[in-house]
Amino acid sequence: MTRILICEDEPDILTLIERRLAREGHELLTADNGIDGLRLALDELPDLVVLDWMMPGLTGLEVCAALRAHPEASTIRVLMLTARAQESDLRAAYEAGVDEFLIKPFRPGDLQDRVAALLARA
Repeated sequence: MTRILICEDEPDILTLIERRLAREGHELLTADNGIDGLRLALDELPDLVVLDWMMPGLTGLEVCAALRAHPEASTIRVLMLTARAQESDLRAAYEAGVDEFLIKPFRPGDLQDRVAALLARA
């Protein structure tokens, strides 16, 4: 069973993601801010982090960069969710170490596809 950490501060979006990924049989962890998300990621070392860009505490970019800098967490796959869609935003996300990018609003099927593709990269 794969473990996925969802870091999302909007309750409705968090619930949507949880329901969709739970249906796929994943074990889920959740955080509603960047500080708790980073702590959980370092403590639990999930297979994948679904990471909102704009969160209280630490941004998704800051969380991702911290994961990439940590020896034990550097290989955790990261899917960034955001409404930010400018080319400069995409570049900043990839420079921080994001593996995939999904722009809000997104279709739940697209989320599942991206998660499956990231988890297949072993």
